[in-house]
Amino acid sequence: MHENEISERVIGASIEVHRYFGPGLVEQVYEEALCHELTLRGIRFERQKPVPIFYKDVKLGIPIRLDLVVEDKVIVDLKAKEEVTALDRAKLLSYLRLSKLQLGLIINFHSVMLKDGIFRVVNGLKQPPPPPGSFSL
Repeated sequence: MHENEISERVIGASIEVHRYFGPGLVEQVYEEALCHELTLRGIRFERQKPVPIFYKDVKLGIPIRLDLVVEDKVIVDLKAKEEVTALDRAKLLSYLRLSKLQLGLIINFHSVMLKDGIFRVVNGLKQPPPPPGSFSL
């Protein structure tokens, strides 16, 4: 499954959680609910996944922890705050580089409309080839 398809499924599950709770709760509640929703939809994920950090070929003592890694391909960084900043997006890009993944989503559940709280961060993601028999103009 391509990263774009995974992100569509994660966004769909996130919208379901946001419809149920709305904004205003703490991040851990949304994380727990999203994990349950992903499970209901048969989507594989790892929660609070540790990723080791290396500096000049030396493994540092403290790994970073990723909120969710979905289908071993997409990092999901969950937020429950008023605004997503440029620093949040830069941090996710660093996580993508350290984990050697290509797509990350920031999902901020404190948005009134969840679509306004979803941000894609890309690290060299290539588009999948078009299906056989399709064409573009």
